[in-house]
Amino acid sequence: MGNCCSDVGGGMTAIGGTTPSTSTSNQNDAADWYFKSHGIHGIFSQIELSFSATNLRDRDVFSKSDPMVVVYIQERDGAFTEVFRTEVVLNSLNPTWITKYTITYQFEIVQILLFRVFDVDTQFHNVEVKMLKLEEQQSLGEASCALSEIVSKPNRSLTLDLVQREESVPSTHSQHRGKFTVHAEECFSSKTTAEMTLKCLNLESKDLFSKSDPFLVISKVVESGMSIPVCKTEVSKNDLNPTWKPVFLNIQQVGSKDSPLVIECFNFNSNGKHDLIGKVQKSLADLEKLHTGREGENLFLPTPVGHDNQNKALRSKLFVEKYSETVQYTFLDYLAAGFELNFMVAIDFTASNGNPRLPDSLHYIDPSGRLNAYQKAIYEVGEVLQFYDADKRFPAWGFGARPIDGPVSHCFNLNGSSNYCEVEGIRGIMMAYTSALFNVSLAGPTLFGHVINRAAMIASQSLANDAKKYFVLLIITDGVITDLQETKDALVKASDLPLSILIVGVGGADFKEMEILDADKGERLESSTGRVASRDIVQFVPFRDVQNGPSVVQELLAELPSQFLAYMRSREIKPCS
Repeated sequence: MGNCCSDVGGGMTAIGGTTPSTSTSNQNDAADWYFKSHGIHGIFSQIELSFSATNLRDRDVFSKSDPMVVVYIQERDGAFTEVFRTEVVLNSLNPTWITKYTITYQFEIVQILLFRVFDVDTQFHNVEVKMLKLEEQQSLGEASCALSEIVSKPNRSLTLDLVQREESVPSTHSQHRGKFTVHAEECFSSKTTAEMTLKCLNLESKDLFSKSDPFLVISKVVESGMSIPVCKTEVSKNDLNPTWKPVFLNIQQVGSKDSPLVIECFNFNSNGKHDLIGKVQKSLADLEKLHTGREGENLFLPTPVGHDNQNKALRSKLFVEKYSETVQYTFLDYLAAGFELNFMVAIDFTASNGNPRLPDSLHYIDPSGRLNAYQKAIYEVGEVLQFYDADKRFPAWGFGARPIDGPVSHCFNLNGSSNYCEVEGIRGIMMAYTSALFNVSLAGPTLFGHVINRAAMIASQSLANDAKKYFVLLIITDGVITDLQETKDALVKASDLPLSILIVGVGGADFKEMEILDADKGERLESSTGRVASRDIVQFVPFRDVQNGPSVVQELLAELPSQFLAYMRSREIKPCS
């Protein structure tokens, strides 16, 4: 999936490992900032789209149409921007185009694509496609979809109806003009990942009163000669002979096994100005040879500008303690094999939200149609996840309220039913939420344990049935939880299940305890019995921190594919199984 990290700050979860707690988390956070400052964050895949059509409209008099596809992407303002054109296929109503469009797939964003098919007039056949004026060509129809709809299909193919948008008639009366098929392939020449355990001996001490705190940064060398960081280790505190935790490099990510890599050893400094201890330049093939021959490579320091070109060789040496290669399946591999993400939502109905009938309430339903924070979180997260759920029937609960003539409930069905908890689609969640506001009395306290255990029970039942499902629970809350230890116990237990939990904090409360639940910045959660969570399954974001900046959806969903992969790999579940 394009991300290669070691243990620090969730890096191992990106490649499906585990993240043992360490005593150097603060140092590692600072090193992680150094790493991210070079642009290494997020999980993306390059997707190659190919196109075909059947039963196109024949617009030519003496021959068949000569079709071409033009691809557009919807921008944030809703406008469509042209990004690609295929070649022209001559004299065909059932064309298969050869040229393909490559796009970066981003899980956390709904990427809307528009495909327009044109019949290119004979007089323009000798004109480059990029120079063609589209207003001079005849439209054969258009179709639109989200990229998520394509990649979530088991065969990664989606067939759409082409419609003709006539200016004189409303779009609801669009005419069907054949079928248009889009097929997606992930652009991986190799899914082979190299795992290495690296160590150094006799490092130079850069600190006055203690030994160095070394960490490694591995960079690939591009054609221009510039080094681009792709991987790093954790900080090994106060150690001149460190052995770091394993690092993982996708071979395609670095180019090939023979592509040059620069491995730099730095001494960590809390101010971010890390001292270079030494470096080496080796390919993966060279590093494999070092491992096989049990040999070390001397580090060197570059010669200062103005001196001769001889690098200064150091006594310090780099060793490759372990080298192995494995196939790492991607998130899209699992989707293609029929795996689904099933969306669930739990909404906070405690009294601290304020009277829903008053405009200052977090639950206020604005007559103008403006969404409140709860509605916005439901809509934006659900809009992304709905494409990965085949039946689009979503369990929805409320907590912290008193249903009519009943005691306070910390997990009640949002639809008001006593028998089933599912609603139809995102619109069904929104309608059930609005209805519940006028059918329950807001109460308290704020407890998460009940809804987490309910979601975990559904995930556990699915696991027992060997279903190809992974569950995502969205919890939206305005306050500090009062069952912190019970919530930790529920999360530790749930960490063994196909389940991730997204928490959105709305309003102005202090959400420090929520951040404890999200293991990104701290140690793994521990239950009251001393059991440690097998993996991090929580992602928390305060709504106020992102509503005027990056999308809350992007913040929330950024780790989800990594958590999915971490679970699948920890269970040794392969896409074909």
